[in-house]
Amino acid sequence: MTAAIGMIELLFTWPGRFLASLLPAIIAAVLVVLANLPISFTGGVLPAPALAFAAVYFWVLVRPDLMPPVAVLSIGLLEDLLSGGPPGLWAAGFLAAYALTDKQRDTFAGLTGTGALVAFAGAMLTAGATAYVLASALFLRFVPLPPLLLESMSTIAFYPLVARTCGWVQRKLVGPMRGAD
Repeated sequence: MTAAIGMIELLFTWPGRFLASLLPAIIAAVLVVLANLPISFTGGVLPAPALAFAAVYFWVLVRPDLMPPVAVLSIGLLEDLLSGGPPGLWAAGFLAAYALTDKQRDTFAGLTGTGALVAFAGAMLTAGATAYVLASALFLRFVPLPPLLLESMSTIAFYPLVARTCGWVQRKLVGPMRGAD
């Protein structure tokens, strides 16, 4: 109850800070919607990347205070809902990758270039492996692996673009709106 009162107080006293607090989750939610639009630039050959996962990973590294586990869970559930998969698969995968990234934040945040991409690939592998194990248990058989691998590869390929965009948002919008705290 105290946290809710604090958020309401923040909304009315510092609306910019309140918006900045929500912006990372809003961006991730918009990316879920964009990734699940019925449009394919590859003619359906490749599955859509999990763009929201790239945003979640970025914000967990850069501003973990703005991407708490409840936001990650909500974004994962939205991904499950819009992608048509069983509820909870990607939510659990996102949370597993969140736990890994949170635990290794100091190491991952210091990486650049190829190292940063490899760290993201490890987090994506964690999310994908979690979703794969849960789907296999749910369906009582091993689900096909190639679609998950293709989705993981396309997500890894899009990570630099999502990270650059989120970095710009952090520098130009979130940081200044929150008073660079």
